This record gives sequence, C-alpha cells and structure tokens, in this order.
Amino acid sequence: MPRLLSLNVGKPEDVPWQGRTVHTGIFKYPVDGPVMARRLNIDGDGQGDLGGHGGENRAVLVYQRQSYEFWRGELGRDDLEYGQFGENFTVDGLADDEVHIGDRYRIGEAEFEVTQPRVTCFRVGMRLGEPRIPALLVAHHRPGFYLRVIREGRVRAGDEIVRTRTGRHEMSVAAIDALLYLPGRDAADLRKAVDIPALSPGWQGSFRELLDERAPETQAWAGFRELRVTQLVPESTTVTSIHLSAADGSPLSRPEPGQFLTLRVPGASDPAPVRSYSLSAGASDAEYRISVKRDGAVSGYLHTHLAPGALLPVAAPRGDFVLADGDSPVLLISAGIGVTPVLAMLHALAAAGSTRDVRWLHTTRSAAEHAFATEAHKLLASLPQAREDVFYTAETPPPGTPGARRGRLDRAALSTLDLPVDATAYVCGPEGFMTATRDALVELGLAPGRVHSELFGALPAINPGIVGAVHTPPHAPAPPPGTGPRVTFARSGLAVPWSERYPNVLEFAEACDVPTRWSCRTGVCQTCVTPVLSGAVEYEPAPLEDPPPGTALVCCARPGGDLVLDL
Repeated sequence: MPRLLSLNVGKPEDVPWQGRTVHTGIFKYPVDGPVMARRLNIDGDGQGDLGGHGGENRAVLVYQRQSYEFWRGELGRDDLEYGQFGENFTVDGLADDEVHIGDRYRIGEAEFEVTQPRVTCFRVGMRLGEPRIPALLVAHHRPGFYLRVIREGRVRAGDEIVRTRTGRHEMSVAAIDALLYLPGRDAADLRKAVDIPALSPGWQGSFRELLDERAPETQAWAGFRELRVTQLVPESTTVTSIHLSAADGSPLSRPEPGQFLTLRVPGASDPAPVRSYSLSAGASDAEYRISVKRDGAVSGYLHTHLAPGALLPVAAPRGDFVLADGDSPVLLISAGIGVTPVLAMLHALAAAGSTRDVRWLHTTRSAAEHAFATEAHKLLASLPQAREDVFYTAETPPPGTPGARRGRLDRAALSTLDLPVDATAYVCGPEGFMTATRDALVELGLAPGRVHSELFGALPAINPGIVGAVHTPPHAPAPPPGTGPRVTFARSGLAVPWSERYPNVLEFAEACDVPTRWSCRTGVCQTCVTPVLSGAVEYEPAPLEDPPPGTALVCCARPGGDLVLDL
C-alpha cells in the first residue's frame, strides 16, 4: 500500500544565485502533522513563482522515496533528504510510470487528483547544487507530479494512500512528460492527452499547439543573401522606401503580410551593423519594399549613402506579427514608422477584396511626416467596409486630408471610435505607444489574445524568479575581450567576439546584459529557443530535443563560427 512518508513545506524566500537574487519556494522541510491540505496550498507552504508553480492545478508536489534512492546512486550523493526536490509529499510508491493523469487518491481526510508532471525548472538544480538535474529528471522519466485538492482535509506522515479513480486514457505521468519534452511524439497520444479533463490547462494548451503545428516553411535562403537596390523613394520628410530584388532576377521568398527583413549594412560601421525593417508593400516574389525612418546612424547611412544598384546582405522574410485569416473585424493601429507592417496587411486585405470590417487608426506629427497617406487612403477606398481615423499631434491637418484630425491616439480617443470588441487588433509603433494601446483596447472590451503587437527591440526577458534585476543597456562583456567568432545580438544592436570564459551563448548574452528568455537552462523546456539569422551553433550538452530548423537553444549552445542571433 502506498504511504505518505514525509510532509514538507516552506515559504518563499530570496536566495543568492550566480550574482543574482531568486525569489523561490523550492526550499521545503519536513513538518509534523496533521497539516491541512487546502485548495491552493498545504498550510505553511508557498511558491515564489506562481507562473510555473502553485495555484489550484499545482497545489501539491509529489516525489517518491524510490526516486530519491535512484538519484543517490546516479549522482553519488548521500546527502539527499526528503523535501530537497521541492516536493510537499514524499511518498512510498506512486511511481511516475504507474500513476496516471486524472487518477484520484485519498490521503488522510483529503482527496487529490493528478494534474500534470513537474515543470522543468532551474530552481530544483539550484536547490541540489546540480544544474543538470532539470534535464536528468526528464531523461530518466522521474519528474514527479502535481495534485489538485478535490476535498480539503488534514493529512500527516504515515497516512495510507488509496486510489479512488483512474484517469481517462490511463496516460502515465512519465508518458505525458515525455510527450511534451522528448522527440518522437505520436499524434494519437497528443489527441488522447488533450482529451484528459484533469490535465492542467497549460499542458493541454501546449499539446494543442503541437497538434496544430505545421511543418515550418523552408526559407528561400539561409543566412544573408545579397539583394540589389532597385529604387529609393521618399515617402515623407523622414521616411524613404528601399526597393530590393534578386540580383540574378530569380524569385524571392513570398512574405506574409506583417513580416520583416533583417539587413546587414556594410559601411555604416565596423563591424557591419544588423537591423530589421518591416516589409511595407503587398506580398511579392519579384520585389521587396522596406521603408526606413531616418533616426540614427544606420538609418542615416541608408538614407545618404545608398544608391540604386547597391547590394545589401538580407536575411529571408520572417516574423510572427502577421495578418491572420478570418472574418472578424480588423484594427490596424500604428504610430509613425510603425505604419509599415500594418500597411502590408492593408495591401493584403485590398488584394483579396476583403469584406471584413477594417479600421485604420494612425497617429503622426504632421502632414510633412505622414508617410503613405495617399497610398493607404486608396487601399481603404477599395474595401467595402473600411474607415480611417488619423491623428496629427503637432498641427491641424490640411483641409481635405481623409479621416484626419488634430489630437492623440490614446485611450480617450479610442473610446470615441465605437470599435468592435470582437475585432483582432494589430499594433505597431514605439514601445510605450504599443503598451498603452494594448491596455486601452483590453479595457474597452477586446480579448487580450486578440491584440497583437510588433517589437523590433529586445524582447521582454523571461527570467523566472529573478528579482531586483537592474536593466542595463547591452554592452561588451567585462574584459578581457574574447578572441573567438563574432556573436551579433541583432535586436540589441551589439556585436562582440566570443569568449571561452562562458559555457554557452545564454551566459555570454547575460554577461552583455542582453535580455534573455530561459527557464530550465539545460536544453529541455525550449523557452530559450532563438532564431539564428546567420551561422551555426554546437551543443554542449546536447538538448533532449532539437529546436526547430533555423533556431538554437542558447542555454546549451556555443557558436560554431560567426553567429547572428535574433536577441
């Protein structure tokens, strides 16, 4: 008969780790019972990162005595004590390959339901002083699992554990864990997994995404390819469009509306800087158009030194900020040069003769800086259900400017426009504008999942549990400088030589204060998956599953030569 051997709790605390501070509840210690098991927690317990731990579906973490014995032998450790894996219940029995998602168990006065495997996380490695452990838990099929509290009640060490129900499809904890984190997954198993009512919503969503995944389209070219400048067209006092085509006349990769190109700009500085610019015209396999605002050294170089016939190294079109198919209303919202990707979306809607309700909302300083005014108006006039509202912040619009008025495109203005709450919104502009617009649209009734925005700067960091971090502009790492291949962080505008002092690209990026995204730090969770614009990586150690083509897991990658990353 399975039995509860130890009941372990601990409150979140701030813990020093690698020069940073982590707020974590991973430190659990045995307590004498009885202790009340409640809907969200065991009395006396807490979690530091509620995004990955805790809550109704992860109220109680379970780990087995048999797994402790396994790790003592595998790691050569004799210092592993109950609670050290962060579990609330240390149990005798209930192996991960025997317990099913959806199984219910009675322990003492309470009843519980199995909801999901443990989430792979660096903090268990921090607690054990063994950074490899998140990957080892998955590789050895010993993750442990979470329980939902079905009936509250008192529990204590020594209580017997009685199974009262078997989960639908009888998919074990170990099988579900492998289905998410390991290669070779079967579509039939994915369909069964999403049909388990007890499986937590986050894991169900991940499996649905895997089912819906389409094979990634093969890019027309890898890395950078030289394209020829065919035209330079002024669009306003500050914006110039650059038309590009293949030097040999061969077809180009046809972009999706809203995608962008990444350019290397030789001559602008040494090393050649890398910048990204949205495609601003309709989709074509013969010519691309990007539109660049002059607001810095690189854009200034493009404005003043580029001429027809010049060759520019360009990466194939990419980006997830794209117009989705559907019949619902569309809000195309932009500020300044942020007009470019939504203009490409407008081209796509006009080319398709869309009957969707299309709202064009744009803000700019003045008529002189209002790029694409005539082009956008003609496209909107071709659509049967379209309306434009344009806001000039520095002057009254000239007479006859369609849909234009003086003012700001802020929450107050948005609230007067009678926007359809079932619309899908695409927002591009300065970061502050996008954040404020997103918040305003949600306040006005749009679902958060229907508000999409484009960000060319560094993506928001995902560093679970890290507190008190100081945000510093990206910079070269502390001396001595590296002597290895050049690593370019494209979004951060930084190119520096690799240094062998760092075990992987993630730690190198952190030393440069480049915003990063990670969770396990051992090649399991794929939170750190990053597009590779040019170059290749080598893995040490190898990830449990290779990332999609054209990407890298920076937490265990090293440059195999000069490398350009979308970071």
